[in-house]
Amino acid sequence: MILSQQFENEIDRIINNAFREDLGSGDHTSLSCIPKSASGKAALLVKDTGIIAGVDFAKKAFKFIDKGLEIETFISDGCIVNNGDVVFIVSGNSQSILQSERIILNVMQRMSAIATKTSFFVDLLKGTKTKILDTRKTTPGIRALEKWAVSIGGGVNHRFGLYDMIMIKDNHIDFAGGISQAITKTKKYLRDKKLELKIIVEARNLNEIKEIIQNEGVHRILIDNFSFKDTRAAVNLINGKCLTESSGGINEKTIRKYAECGVDFISSGALTHSIHNMDLSLKAI
Repeated sequence: MILSQQFENEIDRIINNAFREDLGSGDHTSLSCIPKSASGKAALLVKDTGIIAGVDFAKKAFKFIDKGLEIETFISDGCIVNNGDVVFIVSGNSQSILQSERIILNVMQRMSAIATKTSFFVDLLKGTKTKILDTRKTTPGIRALEKWAVSIGGGVNHRFGLYDMIMIKDNHIDFAGGISQAITKTKKYLRDKKLELKIIVEARNLNEIKEIIQNEGVHRILIDNFSFKDTRAAVNLINGKCLTESSGGINEKTIRKYAECGVDFISSGALTHSIHNMDLSLKAI
């Protein structure tokens, strides 16, 4: 995956902050018992099954701490891995490898879990037109890593933050005085600020769907917490006037049925907030 400049910048900040947090005044354990000039090798071992993610992150992190470290990669991001697989071998200064170990493991274990869960959901949607989206329900400070992992797993990134897309949800609607008022005010704001941002509007029932489609300029309607029956009815009402997205507690047991209602997207916070880390280790060899 080729990262946008925005993602590149976010990843660089995350790496810098992670080492600042972990190293502090120094890795005194390694400094005390490992000679400064010592060199060695370590292998990234898989103790689980799933989709590996974070290999490219590991390369960036190793080079951040020591440009002299060499990484020989055997398995790339997005590949299926099994217990016993070796993903890469890093070689070079022993202190640098030890200083990097925990950060790289923490990130790769979480990213791999997210990619694995995303890939599972993608498989459940095969044969439909529906794509799986992530959400902003991410760990503060490492959103870029988690959205990167969703992409590696075959999912689609939703908006990155509050600034790159308009999403008019229930509270916005209520505070603005209604759906049409919220949409009208939003379009005026975008014109005044000379911004080109796509507009998504959340609907809580079929009557709100009917009102939304009477307004021009809506890119996507968020069909939130609808039953299967009402989702199908909403898709029929919208009839291609804009894109559709289902959300609200959708899981592996219900995702296929929602997709079969004809929605373009299904968003799931569970991709990033309800996962079990993949078991990985970095072992000296």
